[in-house]
This record gives sequence, C-alpha cells and structure tokens, in this order.
Amino acid sequence: MGENLDDLTSACVHCGFCLPACPTYALTSDENDSPRGRIHLMRQVLEGKAELDDAVAEHVDSCLGCLSCVSACPSGVQYDRIIEEFRPEVERAYAERRGDKAFRELVFGLFPHPARLRVAALGAVAYRRTGVAALVRSSGLLRRFPKLGAMEALMPDTTLRKAWSTLPAQTWPEGETRATVAMLSGCVQRVFFSDVNAATARVLRAEGCRVVVPEQGCCGALSLHAGREQEAERYARRLIDAFRRPAAGTVPLAELDAVVVNVAGCGSTLKQYGELLADDPDYAGPAAEFAAKVRDVSEVLADLEPRAERHRIQARVAYHDACHLAHGQGVRAQPRKLLADIPGLEVAEPAEAAFCCGSAGVHNLVRPEAAEELGRRKAERIRATEPDLVATGNPGCLLQIRRHLGDDTPVVHPIEIIDASIRGLTLNPERRRPTS
Repeated sequence: MGENLDDLTSACVHCGFCLPACPTYALTSDENDSPRGRIHLMRQVLEGKAELDDAVAEHVDSCLGCLSCVSACPSGVQYDRIIEEFRPEVERAYAERRGDKAFRELVFGLFPHPARLRVAALGAVAYRRTGVAALVRSSGLLRRFPKLGAMEALMPDTTLRKAWSTLPAQTWPEGETRATVAMLSGCVQRVFFSDVNAATARVLRAEGCRVVVPEQGCCGALSLHAGREQEAERYARRLIDAFRRPAAGTVPLAELDAVVVNVAGCGSTLKQYGELLADDPDYAGPAAEFAAKVRDVSEVLADLEPRAERHRIQARVAYHDACHLAHGQGVRAQPRKLLADIPGLEVAEPAEAAFCCGSAGVHNLVRPEAAEELGRRKAERIRATEPDLVATGNPGCLLQIRRHLGDDTPVVHPIEIIDASIRGLTLNPERRRPTS
C-alpha cells in the first residue's frame, strides 16, 4: 500500500452520494459498509491510526465490488482502483483467519479451470438425474451448510453436450468480411453457457465478422476481484500469450480489430490489463495493447451497421445491467438499443436496473445470506415489469436472478435474443425461450 493508494483515497470528500447506490449499505445501514466508510477505514490504516484487524478486514471483504458507487460519485473517486489495490492486503492479513478458507480454496481451485468444471458438470448431471439431489435436499444438509446450499441452488442446469461443446478455431462470414475479431471463451461460460458462446459467434458472423477463438485459459477476473492479485496476474500473462501467439490457422493480436467478450466481469478485468501489469517490464506493453482491443459484444455490434435481417419477436424483455458492464465498462445504451431494434420486442426497465443482484463474482457463494437478500430484491423489481423474459450480460447475474425469479420467466443473455431474431426462431409460448 503506497503513495498511489493514499492519493486515491484522499480524493473522497465523504459527500454521501455513494450511500444509496451501495448494496451492502442498503442491507446493514452501517457506515463502515459503505464506500465512503470503507475509504475512511483504509485511510486510518494507511496513516497508522488503525490496524488492519479482523473488523476492518471484514468491512472491506464484504464489499461486492459492484462499482455502483463509481457511477454515483460526483467527485470521480476511483473506488474500483482503491478496492482492488487494498484487497490484496486484506487477503494476506485475513485469509488465514477466515472460517471458510477451505471453501474459498475449493471455489478458486475449480471455477478458473474449464477441465475441472467439465468434471463438475458431469457430477451435476448425475446429481440431478439419479435422485441424489432430492435425497440431499431432504436431509437438511444444505440448511446446515449455507455455502454448500448456495452452490447447489446456483448450479446451472446443463447437459454433457453443452459442457463439452467447443467453437471452431476460425470461421468466416458469408459475404464480405467487415472485421476480424477474436472471442474470449471464458471458464464458466464455455462449460455451462456454451450456447451463449455459439450464439455470439453466429451473430458476429452474420454481421460480417471473421471469428477466431484461440486456445486459452482463465482471464483472472474472479481472482482479481477477490484480492488474489498475483494469481490474477499469472492468468493475465497466459491469456495475453494465447492471443499474441495463437495456434496455427488463427490470427495474431496485432491483426485483430477487437477481442470480443460476452461476460461482463471478464470484460471489465481485460480492459484493466494495462494497469494490472503496468509494473511488469515484459508485459506492460503487450497488456496495454491487449486491453485497448477488448470490447463487449454489444459494443462491437452497435458499431456495425446491421447487415442481417431481424425477424419479429413479440415479447417483453426486462433488461438487467450487469454491474461490471454498466459501472465497470460504462456500457449501458448498446445492449438496450440492440434489443429495441428487434421488431416486436419491448424493452422494460425494472426499478433499480443497475443495482447489484448479489452475484458479484463469488460473493453469492461465500456470503450467501447477504446475496440472497439482494437476489430477492432484484427478483421483486423484475417481476413488477411483468416480463416474458429477462436479459443480462453476465453468467453470474443470470444464475443469481434465475434462482430467485423462479422457472416461469427465462433469463438469457441478450445475444441469445439477437441470435433468435436473426435466425427467425420463435418463442416457446410456455417458457418464452428462443426455440427452433
């Protein structure tokens, strides 16, 4: 913790505009659980007036990192940088004293690793289809261990076909090529939401993009947001290498028009690679070059004059702003416009559309009680719009909202709706989900 963090925290004038935007303050009404309260605690530690004890660490650790306060702050306080620079200190000081250290190690030993996730997907399919799920739920085990209960409740409903599905290393559009883009395939995304990746590639090709998918690993987003900075840096270097030195037949980074991301949390982190690796003499330049090319899929599509015809979808969709898309990347208008341009589709705005749903990376796993309150609050706001379906650009949000909203209203990625419109698919009248 050095001079840079001291300068960043001193920019806060404690005006209080962040308070109504902060989810944890909304839950506890504790000043120490607000952005300005946390900044005050950090400054106390920086100035030697307080120790980084369990109480301070707990208040900082409970932050969702949703960045809503960044959007709300009239003084331009960079809380995103503050929390990400301070969190590694908390992780070093507090990790060994957490009661859930083993559970956290399980989470970070699983989610950034697609091969392990595929094994977990196999277990999830067996868990649901063999009757074990009903037995476990009736045993009361999940109530006694809330974190395991949260993991079970958020478990995606997947299939082995989805879990092992992969995208071609390179595909060309029909007709003129307007851009060459590389796709981030993600970790959870490629295993549990491979249909979203497939829809993304189809839409990009339909709009004239040559799509390449380098062999790649984790981007480090979950690690960075949890204060595991060195781990995040290792993942970042490997990912940059994968895009700089791609496998034969694909395209090197210098020749790409964009690196396309369809996961809000990953996109936000990729755009920060320049800062994350700024002190690494070997990667500072490549990281900045990589970050400059990263764009959410909605940004790429919004800048391309639509070429593929949009067919009518008669439905009402509630759009939820994923925090790391709206607050982390400032991408709000593009997804809404892309949806609104579909004939027949009405975009509904829930109250508190940009208020965190409680997913926040692994927050809904490691702090399930607080996440459940936020999830229920989000579901209530969405239900009030009486939607046929819900759209959000992050898999964590999708799972969190789906859990608390129930099965009656499908929750999908916006790109799936755009893909359905281009392909002329209809909506199932019972589930309102795009079907062929």
